[in-house]
Amino acid sequence: MTTTITVEGMSCEHCEQTVEEALHDVDGITNATANHEAKEVSIDGDADTSELVQAVENAGYTANV
Repeated sequence: MTTTITVEGMSCEHCEQTVEEALHDVDGITNATANHEAKEVSIDGDADTSELVQAVENAGYTANV
């Protein structure tokens, strides 16, 4: 299952990497690809949306489904 969430606050490739790493730490996630220009991250795997949002916010960004 692929989920796309909006992420506010990413401004560079380092930000993308930070968000991707935070999401890879969530159980059930097989891949996460962030795009700071589109302000989105695409996530593959079986995880609850609230867990995904929480992981992004714990990394210092604002996330919306």
